[in-house]
Amino acid sequence: MTGEPRIPRGTEPQPPKVEDDVSLQQLTQALMTQDKSALRSALKARRRAIDPALKAAWDERIGARVLAWWREHAQAFSSAHPGAQLAVYWPLAGEPDLLPAYAELARQGVRLALPVVLERHAALGFAEWMPGEATVSDRLGVAVPASLRLVERPPALLIPCLGFNALGYRVGYGGGFYDRTLAPEPRPATVGIAYTCQLVEFDGDAHDVPLDRVITEE
Repeated sequence: MTGEPRIPRGTEPQPPKVEDDVSLQQLTQALMTQDKSALRSALKARRRAIDPALKAAWDERIGARVLAWWREHAQAFSSAHPGAQLAVYWPLAGEPDLLPAYAELARQGVRLALPVVLERHAALGFAEWMPGEATVSDRLGVAVPASLRLVERPPALLIPCLGFNALGYRVGYGGGFYDRTLAPEPRPATVGIAYTCQLVEFDGDAHDVPLDRVITEE
């Protein structure tokens, strides 16, 4: 899990101060009432407020930490699941953009897969994907491989988080796709991807499945 946020030094672009964050009051109210819909709106606003140059620097840092995580665990995954994919995600709506890290993973011979919505109220499917391969937008506006080569659920998943708490519970967009995907045993390894400013305290629901860890820029 992530540690305490550090104050950027030197010439690195400075993040918005908390008192200047236009979403702070909205976020505080949502946390007090445990209103998940309001919490999602506040977290989206907080993420949109990140300076683009700072976001790019954070994305690069997160990508480097994902590569380090994979180097640490690659042998164990390969031994237990020969030929299996690593599930990644296509960045949407301000999510950390890890496409350069995906390209490096592919250069190292890692097989990747993107999530695919097969049915509205079902678990996600996964399709084999190579960086640079053509994609199309599905009916929800999510990029999927133009040529769908469906595979089994990978043994390890990178999962974008709109928000997360200290126990590893995730706030998503409310569709429940990842909760349904993670429910069947044996559970895959799960790594949440987020910015440190998305760390908030909220109560998990009964159906929520905690992540194994969360990687942020910190």
